[in-house]
Amino acid sequence: MYGRGVYRFLLSRQWVILTLVALVLIPTMIELGFWQFHRHEHRVVLNKAISDSLSAEPVPARSLTSSGGSVRDEDLYRAVTAKGRFDTAHEVVVRRRTNADDRVGYHVLTPFVLDDGKVLLVNRGWIPSNGTESEFPDIPAPARGETTVTGRLMPDQTTADSGIKDLEGLPDRQVMLINSEQQAELLGREVLAGYIELTSPKPEGGSPELVPEPDHSSIGNHMAYAVQWWLFAAGVPVGWVILVRRERRDRAEAAAAEGEKEPAPAAV
Repeated sequence: MYGRGVYRFLLSRQWVILTLVALVLIPTMIELGFWQFHRHEHRVVLNKAISDSLSAEPVPARSLTSSGGSVRDEDLYRAVTAKGRFDTAHEVVVRRRTNADDRVGYHVLTPFVLDDGKVLLVNRGWIPSNGTESEFPDIPAPARGETTVTGRLMPDQTTADSGIKDLEGLPDRQVMLINSEQQAELLGREVLAGYIELTSPKPEGGSPELVPEPDHSSIGNHMAYAVQWWLFAAGVPVGWVILVRRERRDRAEAAAAEGEKEPAPAAV
């Protein structure tokens, strides 16, 4: 009788709840593993796309972007060129930007006026914020006269994509985001969508510091996390079985101990 009812404890409230929790955890952990796996796949694809864009031959900027348009995902980081003149009179700085050493400063955003009068926004790089943030910083001048620039094509920055809040009431000639529509309103000119991170010509004296190219070699820990979640999912039923066997053993030992304590029947 005992052998047939040895697992009857599984019908207790405590064990029913424990079993239900285990049944919920298993598919949840499996799903989390696939989520990390898909993130790994996305990072691999993105790294290849960035690598292909960086290694491609430069093309004219106007072949990939236009005023009122947008930068396509497949053109992200693509090397582009343009010929024109820097307009330092309408130069602005982008607040709270870090360099390769995580020092906080500004990015220098300079309008680059093309032959047809349209503007390409050029991020000339990083400078430190040596003064107060209410003052416009001293910025090394760019190349003078007609110049050909080369850079990595980037999309407009928005609060939704960057997570950076677009603050109002900033000091003159300071912005939070690099956005061609905002700059078009300020300049009163047609501005090509997006902007470029300058790669050539390199600034004299190394300032502003050019924005380094994006990391496209690291794949992160997503695959390791995926395997970890799947191992956790496999461990749940194993752990459940171990607990059941331990409970059965403890109950059997308790029942045996109770049997030994019972007094022997009196002799007739």
